[in-house]
Amino acid sequence: MSDSPSSSPLSAASASSFSPSSSVSSVSSASRTPVPVGSGAEIVTRLRDAGCVFAEDEAGLLLSTARTPAELAAMVDRRIAGHPLEHVLGWAEFCGLRVSVDAGVFVPRRRTEFLVRKAAELAPSHAVVVDLCCGSGALGAALAGAVDRAELHATDIDPAAVHCARRNVAAVGGVAYEGDLYEPLPAGLRGRVDVLLANVPYVPTGDIGLLPAEARVHEARVALDGGADGLDVLRRVAAGAYAWLAPGGSLLFETSERQAEQAVEIVARSGLAPGVAVSEEWYATVVIGTRTPPAATPGTPA
Repeated sequence: MSDSPSSSPLSAASASSFSPSSSVSSVSSASRTPVPVGSGAEIVTRLRDAGCVFAEDEAGLLLSTARTPAELAAMVDRRIAGHPLEHVLGWAEFCGLRVSVDAGVFVPRRRTEFLVRKAAELAPSHAVVVDLCCGSGALGAALAGAVDRAELHATDIDPAAVHCARRNVAAVGGVAYEGDLYEPLPAGLRGRVDVLLANVPYVPTGDIGLLPAEARVHEARVALDGGADGLDVLRRVAAGAYAWLAPGGSLLFETSERQAEQAVEIVARSGLAPGVAVSEEWYATVVIGTRTPPAATPGTPA
C-alpha cells in the first residue's frame, strides 16, 4: 500500500472531482452541526503547537464531527498525541466519499484515487470487481459507485480491516471476506473478474522505520510491509491473477516509481500484458496487467 499517509487534511473544499454514481456517504451530505465550544482558537493553537500544519482545517473537522464537548476534547487529545486525523474522526475522504476508517486500519491515500480513476476507465457496465488487500474497502467502494451495477468483492487478511470494510462495501452492495488474498473468494468468480484492484503493501521491510509515525505506529504492519524489496505480496497477487481475471480483464496496483520496472516484469511473467500509467499531479504510478482475449481461431467468427 502507499508508503506515506495523506499529506493534507480532509476538507470538503479539497474533495476530488471524481463522481461515483452512488456512495458510501458523500462528504458534503455527511457533515454535522458543529458542537459549541469555549474557544475554537484554543484548539487551533494546541494543534499548531503539536505540529499540525493544517491546524485551522483540522480544528474545523474536529468541531464538525464531535457530537459532545467531551468527545471533542478526547478527539483533540488523540490528535495531539499523534493519532492520524482519519482515525480520530473515524472517516477518511476518498474519491469524494466519506469512508469509515477504524483505529489501526490503513488510511486510504489521496494519490490512490488515481488508481481508481484508471480502473473506472477500464471497467465495463455490470463489471465484476475484486478489491484485494482492501483495508477499509475504500477503493472497491469508490469504483463500484462509479460503475453501473458493479458486483463487488473485497478481501483482507487483517480482521480489523475486514470489520471496517464490510460497512463500507455494503453501502454499494459489496461483500468483504477475511483471508489471504484470493483464498476467501467464492470459487465461482474464477475467470469472471473484470477489474482486480490490489492495493498491495509495497514498502521494503528495511524502510518501515523511515515512515512517518502516523503510519508506522498507528497502521497495521501487514498493510505496509512488502518484504525485502517491497514486491513480495505483488508477486503472489500477480501469480494468481490470470486464473481469476476474465478475458480482457485487468489487474491494477500502485507502486513506487523506482519499483515500476521490476513490477512490470513480474506482471509480464504472470502471463498478463503489462502497462504503466503515471500521474505527476497525484505523484502516483499505477501498473496495469491485462489478460488478453484469446485470438480467434481461423475460420470462426471473431
